[in-house]
Amino acid sequence: MTWTVTAADAALSPLNREYNAEMISRYWGRPADDAEIDAYERDEQDHDVPVFLVISRDGNDVGCLGMRFLDNGVGELTRMFVRTPFRGQGAASALLVAMETEALRLGLSALRLDTREDLVEARGLYAKHGFVEIDDYNAAEYADHWFEKRLTSSHPAAMS
Repeated sequence: MTWTVTAADAALSPLNREYNAEMISRYWGRPADDAEIDAYERDEQDHDVPVFLVISRDGNDVGCLGMRFLDNGVGELTRMFVRTPFRGQGAASALLVAMETEALRLGLSALRLDTREDLVEARGLYAKHGFVEIDDYNAAEYADHWFEKRLTSSHPAAMS
């Protein structure tokens, strides 16, 4: 079984709602209800995600990763999500490699992201892929950690 990564429309992907539900649930330490998810999607979610990749296996979408554009050739990663039954099988790594390849194709020189203290697995994944912690670059309300990765044409993602 192999992973397939394709571009998609972030606004139309059901993976967004699952991502939002998980982020709300993990933040509050309890399941999120539909009203909370609806309110977040209506009032707080940043809808500017022009690059959105979906990873699938055997025709089933199992995860996603988005990217928006900051100034000076920097992309910002957002909405990294893999459905629970598929975690630990390389889907998140495949998404990161695919997005780094796309960022290089688009001429970006670096990727940044923010994440929270409770998302331990995410922080480990980013470090494993060469992201290093940096100072707060965006004053995101719910962020505790900020990462950056400088991209070069000799990066392994560029050679795939």
